Amino acid sequence: MKKKDFDLIVIGGGPAGYAAAMRAIDFGKSVCLVETNRVGGAGVYHGALSSKTMWELSQKVRNVNDTIISLGRRKFEISWEEMSKTLEEAVFERKFQYSCHIKLLKNQRADLFRYARGYGRLISKNEVQIESSDKTTEIIRGEYIIVATGSTPRRLPDMNVNEKEIMTSDGIDQMNGFPKSLVIVGAGVIGCEYATIFSNFGKTKVYLIDRADRILPFEDEDISKMVSDNLEKNGVTIHHKASLEKMEIIDGEVVYTINCPEIGGVEVIKVEKALLAVGRIANIDNIGLEAVGINRGANGRHIGDNDTQTNVKNIYAAGDASGRIALVNMGEIEARHAVEKMFDNKKERLSYDNISTIMFLQPEVAAVGINEQQCIEKNIPCKVVKLDYSVIARAIAMRKTQGFFKIIVTNDDKMKILGMRAVGEHASSAIQAVALLMKYDQGIDSLAELVHPHPSIVEGIQECVRMLLNKSIFKASVFKDKLACYSLVNGVKTPLHRL
Repeated sequence: MKKKDFDLIVIGGGPAGYAAAMRAIDFGKSVCLVETNRVGGAGVYHGALSSKTMWELSQKVRNVNDTIISLGRRKFEISWEEMSKTLEEAVFERKFQYSCHIKLLKNQRADLFRYARGYGRLISKNEVQIESSDKTTEIIRGEYIIVATGSTPRRLPDMNVNEKEIMTSDGIDQMNGFPKSLVIVGAGVIGCEYATIFSNFGKTKVYLIDRADRILPFEDEDISKMVSDNLEKNGVTIHHKASLEKMEIIDGEVVYTINCPEIGGVEVIKVEKALLAVGRIANIDNIGLEAVGINRGANGRHIGDNDTQTNVKNIYAAGDASGRIALVNMGEIEARHAVEKMFDNKKERLSYDNISTIMFLQPEVAAVGINEQQCIEKNIPCKVVKLDYSVIARAIAMRKTQGFFKIIVTNDDKMKILGMRAVGEHASSAIQAVALLMKYDQGIDSLAELVHPHPSIVEGIQECVRMLLNKSIFKASVFKDKLACYSLVNGVKTPLHRL
Protein backbone atom coordinates (compact mmCIF):
# COMPACT_ATOMS: atom_id res chain seq x y z
CA MET A 1 0.00 0.00 0.00
CA LYS A 2 1.75 3.15 -1.25
CA LYS A 3 1.78 6.18 1.02
CA LYS A 4 1.41 9.65 -0.49
CA ASP A 5 2.70 12.78 1.19
CA PHE A 6 0.94 16.15 1.51
CA ASP A 7 1.61 19.35 3.40
CA LEU A 8 -1.98 19.22 4.67
CA ILE A 9 -4.71 16.62 4.89
CA VAL A 10 -8.25 17.88 5.50
CA ILE A 11 -10.79 15.35 6.74
CA GLY A 12 -14.24 16.61 5.76
CA GLY A 13 -15.40 18.57 2.73
CA GLY A 14 -18.03 20.84 4.28
CA PRO A 15 -17.69 24.63 4.45
CA ALA A 16 -14.83 24.50 6.98
CA GLY A 17 -12.88 21.73 5.28
CA TYR A 18 -13.24 23.24 1.85
CA ALA A 19 -12.11 26.66 3.12
CA ALA A 20 -9.05 25.06 4.74
CA ALA A 21 -8.03 23.31 1.54
CA MET A 22 -8.37 26.46 -0.58
CA ARG A 23 -6.43 28.57 1.93
CA ALA A 24 -3.57 26.05 1.95
CA ILE A 25 -3.35 26.30 -1.84
CA ASP A 26 -2.94 30.07 -1.44
CA PHE A 27 0.35 29.32 0.33
CA GLY A 28 1.45 26.92 -2.41
CA LYS A 29 1.02 23.90 -0.16
CA SER A 30 -0.04 20.46 -1.32
CA VAL A 31 -3.38 19.41 0.15
CA CYS A 32 -5.65 16.38 0.07
CA LEU A 33 -9.33 16.97 0.78
CA VAL A 34 -11.01 13.80 2.04
CA GLU A 35 -14.82 13.60 1.92
CA THR A 36 -17.07 10.58 2.46
CA ASN A 37 -20.18 11.85 0.76
CA ARG A 38 -20.69 15.25 -0.91
CA VAL A 39 -18.61 18.41 -0.88
CA GLY A 40 -20.50 21.26 0.77
CA GLY A 41 -21.86 19.32 3.73
CA ALA A 42 -24.78 20.73 5.70
CA GLY A 43 -23.92 24.13 4.28
CA VAL A 44 -25.54 22.93 1.05
CA TYR A 45 -27.60 19.80 1.80
CA HIS A 46 -30.32 19.64 4.49
CA GLY A 47 -28.93 22.70 6.23
CA ALA A 48 -28.17 26.36 5.72
CA LEU A 49 -28.77 26.69 1.97
CA SER A 50 -31.88 24.50 1.79
CA SER A 51 -33.61 25.94 4.85
CA LYS A 52 -32.85 29.52 3.83
CA THR A 53 -34.11 28.89 0.32
CA MET A 54 -37.36 27.67 1.88
CA TRP A 55 -37.45 30.72 4.15
CA GLU A 56 -36.93 33.17 1.29
CA LEU A 57 -39.74 31.57 -0.70
CA SER A 58 -42.06 31.46 2.31
CA GLN A 59 -41.40 35.15 3.00
CA LYS A 60 -42.40 36.01 -0.57
CA VAL A 61 -45.64 34.08 -0.13
CA ARG A 62 -46.32 35.82 3.18
CA ASN A 63 -45.54 39.28 1.77
CA VAL A 64 -47.82 38.74 -1.22
CA ASN A 65 -50.65 37.59 1.01
CA ASP A 66 -50.17 40.49 3.43
CA THR A 67 -50.85 42.77 0.47
CA ILE A 68 -53.57 41.03 -1.52
CA ILE A 69 -55.69 39.80 1.39
CA SER A 70 -55.94 43.35 2.71
CA LEU A 71 -57.31 44.28 -0.72
CA GLY A 72 -59.98 41.60 -0.51
CA ARG A 73 -58.33 39.24 -2.99
CA ARG A 74 -58.02 35.47 -2.74
CA LYS A 75 -55.07 34.06 -0.84
CA PHE A 76 -52.00 33.14 -2.92
CA GLU A 77 -50.69 29.60 -2.49
CA ILE A 78 -47.68 27.67 -3.72
CA SER A 79 -47.55 23.89 -4.14
CA TRP A 80 -44.97 21.61 -2.53
CA GLU A 81 -43.80 20.66 -6.03
CA GLU A 82 -43.16 24.31 -6.88
CA MET A 83 -41.32 24.85 -3.62
CA SER A 84 -39.27 21.67 -4.11
CA LYS A 85 -38.30 22.72 -7.63
CA THR A 86 -36.94 26.02 -6.33
CA LEU A 87 -35.07 24.20 -3.56
CA GLU A 88 -33.57 21.67 -5.98
CA GLU A 89 -32.45 24.45 -8.31
CA ALA A 90 -30.69 26.29 -5.49
CA VAL A 91 -28.93 23.16 -4.19
CA PHE A 92 -27.95 22.10 -7.71
CA GLU A 93 -26.51 25.53 -8.48
CA ARG A 94 -24.28 25.49 -5.41
CA LYS A 95 -23.33 21.84 -5.89
CA PHE A 96 -22.44 22.53 -9.54
CA GLN A 97 -20.18 25.40 -8.49
CA TYR A 98 -18.27 23.16 -6.08
CA SER A 99 -18.03 20.31 -8.62
CA CYS A 100 -16.77 22.55 -11.43
CA HIS A 101 -14.31 24.28 -9.13
CA ILE A 102 -12.86 20.98 -7.93
CA LYS A 103 -12.61 19.56 -11.46
CA LEU A 104 -10.91 22.63 -12.90
CA LEU A 105 -8.62 22.99 -9.90
CA LYS A 106 -7.51 19.36 -10.20
CA ASN A 107 -6.68 19.95 -13.87
CA GLN A 108 -4.86 23.22 -13.28
CA ARG A 109 -3.03 22.42 -10.05
CA ALA A 110 -2.75 18.67 -9.84
CA ASP A 111 0.60 19.23 -8.15
CA LEU A 112 -1.11 20.90 -5.20
CA PHE A 113 -4.66 19.58 -4.91
CA ARG A 114 -6.22 16.16 -4.60
CA TYR A 115 -9.84 15.36 -3.84
CA ALA A 116 -10.25 11.89 -2.31
CA ARG A 117 -13.66 10.27 -1.94
CA GLY A 118 -13.85 7.98 1.06
CA TYR A 119 -14.00 7.73 4.84
CA GLY A 120 -10.99 9.34 6.50
CA ARG A 121 -9.64 7.96 9.76
CA LEU A 122 -6.56 9.00 11.74
CA ILE A 123 -4.11 6.14 12.26
CA SER A 124 -1.14 8.21 13.47
CA LYS A 125 -0.40 11.87 14.05
CA ASN A 126 0.70 12.19 10.43
CA GLU A 127 -1.30 9.46 8.68
CA VAL A 128 -4.88 9.13 7.48
CA GLN A 129 -6.44 5.96 6.13
CA ILE A 130 -9.05 6.47 3.41
CA GLU A 131 -11.63 3.73 2.91
CA SER A 132 -13.56 4.07 -0.34
CA SER A 133 -17.09 2.87 -1.01
CA ASP A 134 -15.77 -0.38 -2.52
CA LYS A 135 -13.88 -1.06 0.76
CA THR A 136 -10.44 -0.53 -0.76
CA THR A 137 -8.09 1.48 1.44
CA GLU A 138 -5.06 3.67 1.10
CA ILE A 139 -2.91 5.60 3.54
CA ILE A 140 -1.81 9.16 2.98
CA ARG A 141 0.69 11.14 5.02
CA GLY A 142 0.48 14.82 5.96
CA GLU A 143 2.67 17.27 7.82
CA TYR A 144 -0.51 18.80 9.20
CA ILE A 145 -4.09 17.53 9.53
CA ILE A 146 -7.36 19.41 10.00
CA VAL A 147 -10.43 17.62 11.33
CA ALA A 148 -13.51 19.28 9.81
CA THR A 149 -15.97 16.41 9.92
CA GLY A 150 -19.15 18.45 10.45
CA SER A 151 -22.12 17.32 12.49
CA THR A 152 -25.39 15.43 12.38
CA PRO A 153 -28.76 16.37 13.91
CA ARG A 154 -29.10 15.37 17.53
CA ARG A 155 -31.76 12.78 18.31
CA LEU A 156 -33.62 12.06 21.50
CA PRO A 157 -33.44 8.68 23.25
CA ASP A 158 -36.30 6.19 22.92
CA MET A 159 -37.72 7.97 19.89
CA ASN A 160 -38.23 6.38 16.49
CA VAL A 161 -36.70 9.00 14.20
CA ASN A 162 -37.42 7.42 10.81
CA GLU A 163 -37.11 10.66 8.78
CA LYS A 164 -40.65 10.10 7.53
CA GLU A 165 -43.11 10.77 10.33
CA ILE A 166 -40.54 11.89 12.94
CA MET A 167 -37.79 13.84 11.24
CA THR A 168 -34.65 15.85 11.77
CA SER A 169 -33.61 18.59 9.35
CA ASP A 170 -32.21 15.78 7.16
CA GLY A 171 -35.74 14.62 6.35
CA ILE A 172 -37.67 17.88 5.96
CA ASP A 173 -37.08 18.47 2.26
CA GLN A 174 -37.67 14.79 1.47
CA MET A 175 -41.39 15.04 2.23
CA ASN A 176 -43.95 14.56 -0.53
CA GLY A 177 -46.07 17.55 0.40
CA PHE A 178 -46.92 20.13 3.02
CA PRO A 179 -48.06 18.31 6.15
CA LYS A 180 -51.46 19.27 7.48
CA SER A 181 -49.95 19.53 10.95
CA LEU A 182 -46.41 19.60 12.31
CA VAL A 183 -44.95 19.68 15.82
CA ILE A 184 -41.47 21.11 16.26
CA VAL A 185 -39.46 20.03 19.29
CA GLY A 186 -37.07 22.81 20.29
CA ALA A 187 -37.65 26.57 20.31
CA GLY A 188 -34.13 27.68 19.54
CA VAL A 189 -33.07 29.30 16.28
CA ILE A 190 -33.62 26.29 14.01
CA GLY A 191 -36.96 25.34 15.53
CA CYS A 192 -38.24 28.91 15.27
CA GLU A 193 -36.97 29.21 11.70
CA TYR A 194 -38.91 26.14 10.59
CA ALA A 195 -41.97 27.33 12.51
CA THR A 196 -41.70 30.59 10.58
CA ILE A 197 -41.29 28.80 7.24
CA PHE A 198 -44.24 26.43 7.53
CA SER A 199 -46.58 29.00 9.07
CA ASN A 200 -45.68 31.44 6.27
CA PHE A 201 -46.75 28.96 3.60
CA GLY A 202 -50.12 28.77 5.35
CA LYS A 203 -50.83 25.09 4.71
CA THR A 204 -49.62 23.56 7.96
CA LYS A 205 -50.87 23.85 11.52
CA VAL A 206 -47.64 24.28 13.50
CA TYR A 207 -47.03 23.44 17.15
CA LEU A 208 -43.78 24.48 18.88
CA ILE A 209 -42.63 22.83 22.10
CA ASP A 210 -40.67 25.26 24.26
CA ARG A 211 -39.15 24.07 27.53
CA ALA A 212 -38.27 27.60 28.66
CA ASP A 213 -40.48 30.52 29.71
CA ARG A 214 -40.10 32.02 26.23
CA ILE A 215 -38.66 31.13 22.84
CA LEU A 216 -35.11 32.25 21.98
CA PRO A 217 -34.26 32.56 25.70
CA PHE A 218 -30.66 33.57 24.92
CA GLU A 219 -31.87 36.82 23.33
CA ASP A 220 -33.39 39.93 24.92
CA GLU A 221 -37.05 39.69 25.84
CA ASP A 222 -38.13 42.35 23.33
CA ILE A 223 -36.77 40.22 20.47
CA SER A 224 -38.26 37.02 21.84
CA LYS A 225 -41.65 38.64 22.34
CA MET A 226 -41.82 40.14 18.85
CA VAL A 227 -40.93 36.83 17.18
CA SER A 228 -43.28 34.89 19.47
CA ASP A 229 -46.19 37.27 18.88
CA ASN A 230 -45.70 37.05 15.11
CA LEU A 231 -45.61 33.25 15.17
CA GLU A 232 -48.81 33.08 17.20
CA LYS A 233 -50.46 35.67 14.97
CA ASN A 234 -49.53 33.42 12.05
CA GLY A 235 -51.33 30.47 13.67
CA VAL A 236 -48.49 28.75 15.52
CA THR A 237 -49.36 27.20 18.89
CA ILE A 238 -46.42 27.57 21.28
CA HIS A 239 -46.33 25.19 24.25
CA HIS A 240 -44.43 27.33 26.78
CA LYS A 241 -42.70 25.70 29.77
CA ALA A 242 -43.60 22.32 28.30
CA SER A 243 -41.77 19.07 28.77
CA LEU A 244 -42.10 16.35 26.15
CA GLU A 245 -42.99 13.11 27.93
CA LYS A 246 -43.57 10.81 24.97
CA MET A 247 -43.62 10.85 21.18
CA GLU A 248 -44.53 7.83 19.07
CA ILE A 249 -45.79 6.87 15.64
CA ILE A 250 -49.30 5.38 15.65
CA ASP A 251 -51.03 4.40 12.40
CA GLY A 252 -48.73 6.60 10.33
CA GLU A 253 -49.23 9.70 12.47
CA VAL A 254 -47.32 11.22 15.37
CA VAL A 255 -48.83 11.28 18.84
CA TYR A 256 -47.01 13.30 21.48
CA THR A 257 -47.61 13.88 25.16
CA ILE A 258 -46.55 17.05 26.93
CA ASN A 259 -46.70 18.23 30.50
CA CYS A 260 -47.45 21.94 30.40
CA PRO A 261 -48.42 24.20 33.34
CA GLU A 262 -50.10 26.63 30.93
CA ILE A 263 -52.75 24.03 30.12
CA GLY A 264 -52.93 22.68 33.64
CA GLY A 265 -51.07 19.41 33.21
CA VAL A 266 -50.75 16.65 30.63
CA GLU A 267 -52.05 16.93 27.07
CA VAL A 268 -51.95 14.41 24.21
CA ILE A 269 -51.91 15.80 20.65
CA LYS A 270 -51.94 14.04 17.28
CA VAL A 271 -50.16 15.53 14.25
CA GLU A 272 -49.09 14.34 10.83
CA LYS A 273 -45.34 15.02 11.20
CA ALA A 274 -42.78 15.92 13.84
CA LEU A 275 -39.48 17.74 13.51
CA LEU A 276 -36.67 17.48 16.06
CA ALA A 277 -34.70 20.73 16.29
CA VAL A 278 -32.68 20.07 19.42
CA GLY A 279 -29.18 20.81 18.18
CA ARG A 280 -26.45 18.95 16.34
CA ILE A 281 -23.64 16.62 17.41
CA ALA A 282 -20.12 16.84 16.03
CA ASN A 283 -19.01 13.87 13.93
CA ILE A 284 -15.86 13.05 15.89
CA ASP A 285 -16.57 9.44 16.86
CA ASN A 286 -14.86 6.62 14.95
CA ILE A 287 -12.30 8.85 13.26
CA GLY A 288 -9.25 7.65 15.22
CA LEU A 289 -8.99 10.27 17.96
CA GLU A 290 -8.13 7.70 20.61
CA ALA A 291 -5.51 5.99 18.44
CA VAL A 292 -3.67 9.29 18.05
CA GLY A 293 -4.19 10.49 21.63
CA ILE A 294 -6.33 13.54 20.85
CA ASN A 295 -8.12 14.85 23.94
CA ARG A 296 -11.79 15.73 23.78
CA GLY A 297 -13.24 18.89 25.28
CA ALA A 298 -15.02 19.02 28.63
CA ASN A 299 -18.32 17.73 27.24
CA GLY A 300 -16.65 15.05 25.10
CA ARG A 301 -18.20 16.43 21.91
CA HIS A 302 -15.44 18.61 20.49
CA ILE A 303 -11.69 18.94 20.00
CA GLY A 304 -9.26 21.75 19.20
CA ASP A 305 -9.52 23.80 22.38
CA ASN A 306 -6.27 25.74 21.90
CA ASP A 307 -7.18 28.30 19.24
CA THR A 308 -8.26 25.52 16.79
CA GLN A 309 -5.23 23.37 17.74
CA THR A 310 -5.60 20.01 19.50
CA ASN A 311 -3.20 18.67 22.10
CA VAL A 312 -1.47 16.85 19.22
CA LYS A 313 0.38 19.88 17.88
CA ASN A 314 0.10 19.22 14.13
CA ILE A 315 -3.62 18.34 14.23
CA TYR A 316 -6.28 21.07 14.22
CA ALA A 317 -10.09 21.23 14.27
CA ALA A 318 -12.50 23.60 12.52
CA GLY A 319 -16.25 23.97 12.20
CA ASP A 320 -18.57 21.80 14.25
CA ALA A 321 -15.67 19.65 15.46
CA SER A 322 -14.23 22.65 17.32
CA GLY A 323 -17.35 22.95 19.47
CA ARG A 324 -17.45 26.73 19.33
CA ILE A 325 -20.12 28.41 17.19
CA ALA A 326 -21.89 26.07 14.75
CA LEU A 327 -22.21 28.47 11.82
CA VAL A 328 -20.95 28.20 8.24
CA ASN A 329 -19.14 31.53 8.38
CA MET A 330 -17.48 30.66 11.69
CA GLY A 331 -16.35 27.26 10.43
CA GLU A 332 -14.75 28.87 7.40
CA ILE A 333 -12.99 31.48 9.55
CA GLU A 334 -11.68 28.83 11.94
CA ALA A 335 -10.37 26.76 9.04
CA ARG A 336 -8.59 29.70 7.42
CA HIS A 337 -7.17 30.71 10.78
CA ALA A 338 -5.80 27.21 11.41
CA VAL A 339 -4.07 27.13 8.01
CA GLU A 340 -2.57 30.59 8.60
CA LYS A 341 -1.18 29.37 11.92
CA MET A 342 0.42 26.42 10.14
CA PHE A 343 1.91 28.10 7.11
CA ASP A 344 2.04 31.82 7.90
CA ASN A 345 3.09 31.68 11.55
CA LYS A 346 0.01 33.65 12.61
CA LYS A 347 0.23 34.63 16.26
CA GLU A 348 -2.97 36.56 16.86
CA ARG A 349 -5.60 34.35 18.41
CA LEU A 350 -9.01 34.00 16.80
CA SER A 351 -11.64 36.22 18.41
CA TYR A 352 -15.25 35.18 18.80
CA ASP A 353 -16.37 38.54 20.17
CA ASN A 354 -17.59 40.19 16.95
CA ILE A 355 -19.21 37.29 15.12
CA SER A 356 -22.16 38.40 13.02
CA THR A 357 -25.17 36.09 12.97
CA ILE A 358 -28.58 36.09 11.34
CA MET A 359 -31.79 34.33 12.38
CA PHE A 360 -34.30 33.77 9.61
CA LEU A 361 -37.45 34.51 11.53
CA GLN A 362 -40.39 36.89 11.24
CA PRO A 363 -38.98 39.46 11.35
CA GLU A 364 -35.37 38.77 10.42
CA VAL A 365 -32.95 39.09 13.37
CA ALA A 366 -29.24 39.93 13.05
CA ALA A 367 -26.78 40.09 15.92
CA VAL A 368 -23.18 40.86 16.79
CA GLY A 369 -21.54 40.98 20.20
CA ILE A 370 -23.38 40.77 23.52
CA ASN A 371 -26.97 41.75 24.23
CA GLU A 372 -28.64 43.67 27.02
CA GLN A 373 -29.58 40.49 28.88
CA GLN A 374 -25.92 39.40 29.00
CA CYS A 375 -24.84 42.80 30.29
CA ILE A 376 -27.26 42.42 33.19
CA GLU A 377 -26.18 38.82 33.89
CA LYS A 378 -22.46 39.74 33.82
CA ASN A 379 -23.01 43.08 35.59
CA ILE A 380 -21.41 45.05 32.76
CA PRO A 381 -22.20 48.81 33.01
CA CYS A 382 -23.31 50.06 29.60
CA LYS A 383 -25.36 52.53 27.62
CA VAL A 384 -28.21 51.30 25.45
CA VAL A 385 -29.95 52.99 22.55
CA LYS A 386 -33.01 51.59 20.81
CA LEU A 387 -34.72 52.98 17.71
CA ASP A 388 -37.97 51.72 16.22
CA TYR A 389 -38.16 50.95 12.50
CA SER A 390 -41.24 53.15 12.24
CA VAL A 391 -39.06 56.30 12.29
CA ILE A 392 -36.81 55.12 9.43
CA ALA A 393 -37.82 56.55 6.04
CA ARG A 394 -36.89 53.42 4.07
CA ALA A 395 -38.93 51.19 6.36
CA ILE A 396 -41.91 53.53 5.93
CA ALA A 397 -41.48 53.42 2.14
CA MET A 398 -41.35 49.62 2.16
CA ARG A 399 -44.37 49.47 4.50
CA LYS A 400 -42.20 47.29 6.76
CA THR A 401 -42.09 49.25 9.99
CA GLN A 402 -41.98 46.37 12.46
CA GLY A 403 -38.59 46.07 14.06
CA PHE A 404 -35.87 48.02 15.82
CA PHE A 405 -32.15 48.65 16.17
CA LYS A 406 -30.50 48.27 19.56
CA ILE A 407 -26.87 49.24 20.13
CA ILE A 408 -24.99 48.65 23.39
CA VAL A 409 -21.83 50.62 24.20
CA THR A 410 -19.47 51.01 27.14
CA ASN A 411 -20.65 53.32 29.91
CA ASP A 412 -17.91 55.91 29.41
CA ASP A 413 -16.95 58.76 27.11
CA LYS A 414 -15.32 56.42 24.58
CA MET A 415 -18.60 54.52 24.05
CA LYS A 416 -17.01 51.51 22.37
CA ILE A 417 -19.54 49.10 20.94
CA LEU A 418 -20.24 45.95 22.95
CA GLY A 419 -23.02 44.59 20.75
CA MET A 420 -25.92 45.26 18.45
CA ARG A 421 -29.24 43.68 17.55
CA ALA A 422 -31.11 44.47 14.35
CA VAL A 423 -34.67 43.20 14.06
CA GLY A 424 -36.65 43.79 10.88
CA GLU A 425 -36.37 44.06 7.11
CA HIS A 426 -32.77 44.14 5.79
CA ALA A 427 -31.49 43.44 9.31
CA SER A 428 -28.58 41.29 8.11
CA SER A 429 -27.32 44.11 5.90
CA ALA A 430 -27.20 46.57 8.77
CA ILE A 431 -24.64 45.16 11.19
CA GLN A 432 -21.39 44.94 9.18
CA ALA A 433 -20.21 48.47 9.97
CA VAL A 434 -20.83 47.91 13.68
CA ALA A 435 -19.00 44.57 13.58
CA LEU A 436 -16.04 46.28 11.92
CA LEU A 437 -15.91 48.97 14.62
CA MET A 438 -15.97 46.21 17.24
CA LYS A 439 -13.11 44.36 15.56
CA TYR A 440 -10.90 47.44 15.62
CA ASP A 441 -12.04 48.52 19.10
CA GLN A 442 -13.35 51.86 17.87
CA GLY A 443 -15.99 54.19 19.27
CA ILE A 444 -19.16 55.43 17.60
CA ASP A 445 -18.12 58.92 16.43
CA SER A 446 -17.19 57.84 12.89
CA LEU A 447 -20.63 56.27 12.35
CA ALA A 448 -22.34 59.46 13.46
CA GLU A 449 -20.52 61.53 10.83
CA LEU A 450 -20.54 59.02 7.97
CA VAL A 451 -22.84 60.03 5.10
CA HIS A 452 -25.28 57.14 4.75
CA PRO A 453 -27.31 56.50 1.58
CA HIS A 454 -30.86 57.83 1.67
CA PRO A 455 -33.36 56.37 2.02
CA SER A 456 -31.85 53.25 3.56
CA ILE A 457 -32.40 51.07 6.59
CA VAL A 458 -28.85 51.73 7.82
CA GLU A 459 -29.73 55.37 8.44
CA GLY A 460 -31.33 54.02 11.60
CA ILE A 461 -27.89 53.04 12.89
CA GLN A 462 -26.63 56.57 12.37
CA GLU A 463 -29.59 57.96 14.28
CA CYS A 464 -28.88 55.51 17.12
CA VAL A 465 -25.32 56.73 17.59
CA ARG A 466 -26.45 60.35 17.27
CA MET A 467 -28.89 59.69 20.11
CA LEU A 468 -26.01 58.45 22.26
CA LEU A 469 -24.07 61.60 21.41
CA ASN A 470 -27.11 63.77 22.20
CA LYS A 471 -27.40 65.23 18.70
CA SER A 472 -30.22 63.23 17.16
CA ILE A 473 -33.04 64.42 14.92
CA PHE A 474 -35.70 62.79 17.09
CA LYS A 475 -35.47 63.03 20.88
CA ALA A 476 -36.00 59.93 22.99
CA SER A 477 -37.71 61.91 25.74
CA VAL A 478 -40.36 63.04 23.22
CA PHE A 479 -40.92 59.86 21.16
CA LYS A 480 -40.89 57.56 24.19
CA ASP A 481 -42.78 54.81 22.36
CA LYS A 482 -40.34 54.88 19.42
CA LEU A 483 -36.95 55.67 20.94
CA ALA A 484 -35.01 54.82 24.08
CA CYS A 485 -31.60 55.90 25.33
CA TYR A 486 -30.44 54.96 28.80
CA SER A 487 -27.56 53.78 30.95
CA LEU A 488 -27.71 50.37 32.58
CA VAL A 489 -25.75 49.97 35.82
CA ASN A 490 -26.36 47.18 38.33
CA GLY A 491 -29.52 46.30 36.43
CA VAL A 492 -30.96 49.82 36.89
CA LYS A 493 -31.99 51.84 33.83
CA THR A 494 -31.44 55.59 33.90
CA PRO A 495 -32.62 57.76 30.98
CA LEU A 496 -29.94 59.77 29.21
CA HIS A 497 -30.18 63.29 27.81
CA ARG A 498 -33.30 64.55 29.56
CA LEU A 499 -34.79 67.67 27.91
